[in-house]
Parts: sequence; structure tokens; C-alpha cells
Amino acid sequence: MATRIIDGKATADDVRVEVATAVAAFTHSTGTTPGLATILVGDDPASEVYVRNKRRAASAAGIADLHVHLPGDAAQDEVIRVVDKLAADPAVSGILVQLPLPDGLDAAAIIDRIPWQKDVDGLTTTSAGLLARDQIGLRPCTPSGVLTLLDAHEIPLAGAEVVVVGRSELVGRPLAQLMLHRHSTVTTVHSRTRNSSDVMRRADILVVAAGIPGLIGREHVKKGATVIDVGIHRVGGRLRGDVRFDELLGHASHLTPVPGGVGPMTIAELLRNTLRAAEIQRA
Repeated sequence: MATRIIDGKATADDVRVEVATAVAAFTHSTGTTPGLATILVGDDPASEVYVRNKRRAASAAGIADLHVHLPGDAAQDEVIRVVDKLAADPAVSGILVQLPLPDGLDAAAIIDRIPWQKDVDGLTTTSAGLLARDQIGLRPCTPSGVLTLLDAHEIPLAGAEVVVVGRSELVGRPLAQLMLHRHSTVTTVHSRTRNSSDVMRRADILVVAAGIPGLIGREHVKKGATVIDVGIHRVGGRLRGDVRFDELLGHASHLTPVPGGVGPMTIAELLRNTLRAAEIQRA
């Protein structure tokens, strides 16, 4: 069996072009430009890189870059005041608080100050409820990117048996909800799952977001299954995922690489969410 490699960068580039075109049309028709406010607290090098990449992508798509950088010793009340100010600012379409926050800050309480209409990460309690009810809202970016990749490669979801490995609030849980809304039969595998290998081998689509490098190999995957690797780790000077990629070549029907698979989709979906947020607020 020839394994088809899912090119996340190519699909992400298509989304970025689509969003840039739609942003230009929105700006022309409304006279307002969608704006993304990123909040970075402290000077964590990895977080600085992530935020810089998001800001560059937003600017390239015609979205206004409205960045706020707070010192690492910023108090909880100070961060909340910034979020509240951005929430009230009509020039701000979307608000993103870069995680993790420094020790001593309550991330959940800060994020829940973001109005759902501006929650471009889809992480507030309200956004989670809207997702569970399948009502209009903004969905978490990485799970949305997984669905976009599957759709772009015409992998059917309705009726498919999907196994999601991992139950994080960022990926596993919202992805399972999104798959259910697309009429998949969904099982979540986690650290307490019994006979997890047997469960994974049932999957038509296996999405791995466990956060453990090299966790999944051929013995966990049904021949011909689609495997989506959400993990990304730096091991021995190179990037690798949660899946042992080489073992699944010739075994899986479709497979995402690391890097170049799911990763590029996260920022692409963030841009799409920022545009959607502007449209929701305009309606």
C-alpha cells in the first residue's frame, strides 16, 4: 500500500490565501479591518516565537496586529484589566492570550474574561458550551485544522470510527466533539483506558494528541487507516511527533508528517477565526 502524505503546509497556504481574500472583501464592504490582539506575558523564548509567527501571519492576511506585551511579574488584576479593555475595543475582533502564563497567574480565569465573540482560541467556558451544543461560535484552532486537513483530502467522516488519543482541553476534547458533530463514531483513549491498543486498532481515523514522542507505531494502527499526528517534540536535535512515522509508511492510507502536518494549520485556523469573529460582531 502506498501511503499518501498529508501536506499540511500546502493546505494551510490555501487557507491563508482564502482568508486574505475574504479579509480584503470584508474591509472593503464594511470600512473596518479585522484586528487580532495577542497578549504575551513575560519573556518565554518559545512563547515569543509563537506570538511573533501569529502576528506576522495576521499582518500578511490583512488583519491588524494589536499586540500587548506585559512583564513577567504582571499581577492577575493587571492582565484582566488588559483583557477587559481589549474586549470593549471595537477595533479588536479577536483576543488571544498566549499560554502558558507565568506561575502565579490563573489562566482559566483570565481566558474566561474574553467574550465568546472574540475568543479566537475557542478556549472559554462559553465557547466550550457552544461547541458542545453545536451552536455558532469559534472553535479551537488545532482541532479545526485537523478537520480541514481531512476534508481537503476527501477523507469521509460520517460513519467513520474515529479514535482520539488524548483528552486535553486544547485538542482531544474539542476534537472529539467536532467529530461527533460530523457524524463520526468517536472513542477517546487516555491514560486510564483499558486495552488501549485494541481500541486504537479499530480506528478508521486515528488522531494522536498524547504529547508523548514516538508513542504510536504500527502495532496500534489498522492497515489502511488514516493517522493524524498532532504531537510535536524536539528530540535529539530534530522535530518528531507522537507517531513513529517511518513504521506507518506502507501501512496507513494517509499520514501526517512532523513537521509540516497539523502544525501549519493552527495559525491558518487562527486567521480564519479572527475573520469569523469580525463577521459575528458585525452581524
